[in-house]
Amino acid sequence: MTLASLENLVKTNLLKAEPPDQGEFDALVKLGTVRLRDAHNEANSPESRFELAYNAAHSLALAAMRWHGYRPDRQRFIAFETLQHTLDLPAHQWRILDKAHHARNRAEYEGYARIDEQLLAEVLQIADILSEKVAALAPI
Repeated sequence: MTLASLENLVKTNLLKAEPPDQGEFDALVKLGTVRLRDAHNEANSPESRFELAYNAAHSLALAAMRWHGYRPDRQRFIAFETLQHTLDLPAHQWRILDKAHHARNRAEYEGYARIDEQLLAEVLQIADILSEKVAALAPI
């Protein structure tokens, strides 16, 4: 992990350095875990499952960032882009989450809600990986 890269993002005002907080970390992990469980429930609509999977991945990515002592300053997507530094996630995986972020924005802001089943499956798979990696982090 290259935490120096995270410090560079502080210098560019994309992140803020802030001491980690166990309560906040635990709450983010719980939120991500609950959303991920619901996203795997095939009784839910594909649209709901995608939103739940995306938000689960975001909560878990944010938990990893907070564990390291950082917080996004303004932009939500930075939680995904820093996963290579916070959880050693390969670039091809966090880029799928970035693609999901763009799909989420289209649905949220433009009303475009066509769900790509392949993207949903990939987001679920990566969110599962994030859940495992976050669970392996030591207590703050």
